Amino acid sequence: MEGGSLDKAQNQPLSARDLSLDEQRTLFKQNRFIAMPLAGTIVWALLGIAAPFVSEVTITWMLYIGTGAIFYLGAGLSYLTGERFFSKDKPKTSFDTLFFVGMIMSLMVFGIAMPVAAIDHTTVPLTLGILAGLMWMPLSWSIEHWVGYFHTSTRTAGIVAVWYLFPDARVEAISAVIVAVYIVSLYALERRYQSL
Repeated sequence: MEGGSLDKAQNQPLSARDLSLDEQRTLFKQNRFIAMPLAGTIVWALLGIAAPFVSEVTITWMLYIGTGAIFYLGAGLSYLTGERFFSKDKPKTSFDTLFFVGMIMSLMVFGIAMPVAAIDHTTVPLTLGILAGLMWMPLSWSIEHWVGYFHTSTRTAGIVAVWYLFPDARVEAISAVIVAVYIVSLYALERRYQSL
């Protein structure tokens, strides 16, 4: 059954949700998944580049605004990458819902990052960098591919390491780790997509 098939009994289009979970997963796995990591790469690269030239207050606000904007930039880029997040003709599966719930969950961690930052503002790139990367775990499970597990674990370990190693350049160092991990992840996702 395809998401655009007709239910012959009622002459109505079938939703992807009328498929079994295995069929929905197969349909979901056919997505490219590069719009959001492209957006994250762009935002974190800009943050890392800007950090040496702006005040600590400014870069803190830029971190909040920039990481919050990744979703919106990714949604826009999805129309260039062919993913079209909000297209009405694209069948929506339970795994699409899980993906967006994972993103919302990641955005909710601002509730942790903000009070911690009130105690020590230098934790902002650490907390936002790690917490916003958590959504890669359910993505990896959903598409049955290693990339998300790699992304979250490497990103987390790298961020913690450079946070301690480069106390005078934390934003730059953390941004570099995140961008490097994104580049590897984008490559892996594109190879996965091309092999479908």
